[in-house]
Amino acid sequence: MSKWYPKKGRVILHVDMNSFYASVEMAYQSSLKGKPLAIAGNPEERKGIIITSSYEARAKGVKTTMPLWEAKRLCPELIVMRPNFDRYRIASKEMFKILYEVTPYIQPVSIDEGYMDITSCEDQGSPLAIAERIQTKILSQLDLPCSIGIAPNKFLAKMASDMKKPLGITVLRKRDLPYKLWPLPVAEMYGIGGKTADKLKGIDVETIGDLVEADLFQLKRLLGINGERLQNRAKGIDPSPVDPDAIHDFKSIGSSETLPHDTTDETEIKKLLRHLARNVARRVKRKHAVGQTVQLMLRYHNRKTVTRSVKLPDYIENEEDLFQTGVDLFEHNWNGEPIRLLGITLQDVAEKKDIAKQLDLFTYEKEASKEKLYVAIDQLTEKYGENPFKRIKEQEEEPRTSFQKDFLDDYFHQ
Repeated sequence: MSKWYPKKGRVILHVDMNSFYASVEMAYQSSLKGKPLAIAGNPEERKGIIITSSYEARAKGVKTTMPLWEAKRLCPELIVMRPNFDRYRIASKEMFKILYEVTPYIQPVSIDEGYMDITSCEDQGSPLAIAERIQTKILSQLDLPCSIGIAPNKFLAKMASDMKKPLGITVLRKRDLPYKLWPLPVAEMYGIGGKTADKLKGIDVETIGDLVEADLFQLKRLLGINGERLQNRAKGIDPSPVDPDAIHDFKSIGSSETLPHDTTDETEIKKLLRHLARNVARRVKRKHAVGQTVQLMLRYHNRKTVTRSVKLPDYIENEEDLFQTGVDLFEHNWNGEPIRLLGITLQDVAEKKDIAKQLDLFTYEKEASKEKLYVAIDQLTEKYGENPFKRIKEQEEEPRTSFQKDFLDDYFHQ
C-alpha cells in the first residue's frame, strides 16, 4: 500500500458533484431522469439564465449562464425549473457528511465540490478504492452522481475530476501530464478564463503544454505574478494545502443583480441598491464582520462596466450605511445612460473580534450607542417581514448568486 501513499508526497481527492441542482431535482422526482432539464434563475424575466442543466440538455447545446430563450431555441423540449435552495442545502450537507466519514481534512469550495487530503488514510485502502466507495455511497444513499479526481495536489485533482463526467474517477499523476494534461487547450486549464486565454494565445500559447514551455519573463510581463503561478500549475506544481479553515477567509462581501430591463429610472435603481445593501448586510452580520470600503459596480446597456469605491473613516456593517454610501457613489458616477446591472461590495472586511483592539474609545461608544436601535429594527423586521423604517419598500427577496458562499458559511457555523 505504501506505493499509493508516498512518505513525502500527498494524496488529494477532488469530489465534484455532477450537474448538482438538476441531479437533486431528479433524485426528488425520478420521472425527470433521462430528460433535458434546466434550472433557471427567473424564467419570467430577461435575467433568467441557466444555472445548471442535465447532461441530456447539455447534449443539445444548453450551457450554464446561457439566456433561457436561447436554451429553449436549442432544445424546445427543455424542462425548466426554478431553483429549490432548501433541497440543495440538504443534499450538500448529506454529501459532505459522507466525505467526513473518510477524513476531517476537507476543504469545501462550493456547495457541490470539495478537496480531501487522504494522505493519512492508508488503513482505508488505496486511493482508488476510497474514491470508489465515496462515489458509490453518494450514489446509493443520495441518488446523486459525482466525479472524483485523484492526484498529488489540489490543482491536478481538480483537473482530473473534470476529465470524466458524469460518474468518473480519474487518476492524474505527474508522469501522466505529457499525454493527459499538456495536449489540452489552455482555456480548459483551471484558473484560466477567456480573457487570460486570449492573452496567452497572443504569445502563441495554445495548449497547456505550450504554457509549460513558455518564456517565464514573457509570462510575467503579460500576466504579472499570476503568469508564474499558472506555469507552475501546468508543470504539476501546487503546494497549497487542503485547508478546512479556508472557507472562513474573506476580504470582501458583495451582491449584484441584473435589472429586468435596462433603465434610467432612479427610483427603480435605488430600490435595487437598497435590496443589494440588505443582502450584503445580512451576510456581513452572519459572519460577525465589518468593512471599511464600499465598492459600486455599474454595468450599462452596452455592457460597459465601471467600478467606483470609497474608503470610509470608520468600519460599517449595517444596511443603511451600505445603502447611503452606495447611493452617494451612484449619484457621483452615473453618466445617465441606461443601466443593466448593479453591484455593491463591502471590502477590507474583517471579523469584529480581529479589529476590536483597533477601535478607539470614541468609535466604540458611538457604535455601541446604535446597537439597541439595530436590535430593535432587526426584531421589527423579524416580526413584520420587512424593515418598517426603510425609505424604499421592497418586494420579498429571493436567493441570488451569492447562495453558494452563503451556504458554506451557514453550514460550517451550525
